Amino acid sequence: MRPALMIFDLDGTLIDSAADIAHAVNAMLGELGGEPLPESEVRAMIGDGMAKLVARALAARRCEQADPAAAQRSFLRHYESEPVRATVAYPGVRPALELLRAHAVLAVCTNKPAQLAAVILEKLQLAQYFSRIWGGDSLPFRKPDPRILRAILQTFDVAPEAAVMVGDSEVDAQAAHAAAVPLVLMTHGYRRGPAEHIRCLAALDDFAQLAAMVGSLP
Repeated sequence: MRPALMIFDLDGTLIDSAADIAHAVNAMLGELGGEPLPESEVRAMIGDGMAKLVARALAARRCEQADPAAAQRSFLRHYESEPVRATVAYPGVRPALELLRAHAVLAVCTNKPAQLAAVILEKLQLAQYFSRIWGGDSLPFRKPDPRILRAILQTFDVAPEAAVMVGDSEVDAQAAHAAAVPLVLMTHGYRRGPAEHIRCLAALDDFAQLAAMVGSLP
């Protein structure tokens, strides 16, 4: 496999951010008088963007009467104040990206706000590996809408079969399949069902395997 373009999801793929997301969710809920949610429950809510994450958290604590826009602003304020308090890159990410960028253009496609994603990648010293970052606010649509991947392909003038989507969840799989982009699934992420239920080119446990797949390792 020698792709010209590799498109990476962020949360659950490159970084384990669930603890910081849960911290911000619970700070938001606290402002509304809601009880905190366990990190494991918040982890299952991640992947469809901030609006759905906040809506799920509000529903879980029966805070549906809260103003959704105000709740989202509260969550974002808390999250932006400490975006990498506990967030880390998964083992092997940095050396793998170092090898991969010699063989392909690397980009990020996340449902996080683009500027926040850029800040997190910069703080984790990963930003330099990526030519561009697309967030949930970069275009009028976001994953699993395949138009976000098609826009990325068009930007780099790459055919779907010459690209690879590297993700961790059903959301990434749905977007990749609809855009006819091969999917590599990282099994350490935030998917909601078994890995074997997600159709993919390969399901990998670590980034050394990904680097080997594209021929970057001897």
